[in-house]
Amino acid sequence: MNSNRLLSIVAVVLGIVFIGLAVMYLTVPPKSLPGPSLFGHENGVSAVHVKHGIATFMLGLACFAFAWFRLGPKKAAA
Repeated sequence: MNSNRLLSIVAVVLGIVFIGLAVMYLTVPPKSLPGPSLFGHENGVSAVHVKHGIATFMLGLACFAFAWFRLGPKKAAA
């Protein structure tokens, strides 16, 4: 397996993970999040973390875009 394909697969997996985290940040209140190991976790706050959700969603989209451009056709040599 060549490095372009392997790197693209890793980027897609990371994109899926980041999109999943974004959904979790936008739907689950911080008091229900699993432990203080997640970024942006504050004790006693009941509002969802909209900024964290948007940021992780954009990071997931960036991973998908990276994989898309990495697997795109190569320029023909002149």
